[in-house]
Amino acid sequence: MTLTLRYMRLDDVPEVAKIDRQSFSMPWSEQSYRYEVGEAPYSYMTVLEETRADNASGLRGLLHRMQGASTIQVQRHIVGYGGLWSIADEAHISTIATHPKHRGRGYGALLLAAMVQKSIALHAAYVVLEVRMSNTIAQNLYLKYGFRKVMIKPSYYHDNGEDAYDMRLDLEDEAAVRHFKARYAEISHRFDFIDDYTNKPHPRQSQMLKR
Repeated sequence: MTLTLRYMRLDDVPEVAKIDRQSFSMPWSEQSYRYEVGEAPYSYMTVLEETRADNASGLRGLLHRMQGASTIQVQRHIVGYGGLWSIADEAHISTIATHPKHRGRGYGALLLAAMVQKSIALHAAYVVLEVRMSNTIAQNLYLKYGFRKVMIKPSYYHDNGEDAYDMRLDLEDEAAVRHFKARYAEISHRFDFIDDYTNKPHPRQSQMLKR
């Protein structure tokens, strides 16, 4: 099994939107994701993809062998995703979720850490996000990576009028950055993953250079 952290592509949108619907009471539309991936100049959407290579067995494996084809089947699934906006000196984590079947494995922490690392590469001064006041699990994760509760945004969530915490990580605070980098080193060593996101330019930037 291989994990790859990479930029979200247009063909990922249906799978990502499905996870979104399974995760949130106010999911984004597929149209919103397509805009974020294909058009928004400030958006750095990412996915965590799991690749498995399995030997085809039974009748399927027999048919493959009779046809002289490989019995190795490669399956790819998105196990989590995240959204990052970079506007001026602000990096804003717009969304983050893990597939319900893959929760509790640390993938959410890996996505969060990767987006903060990307924010550093983009020379952001701080990272901001909003979280429901009732979502203590997410809050504890953000606190672990150095975020602090800055203010309360009243009635932020339109589905039930729940308040949100505005949480921020100051990237100009050397102590906060050292704390984050220590956590990032831990999560990076925990997972053996291919990183095609944090220090690589967005594909749209490569296209602009070719023009």
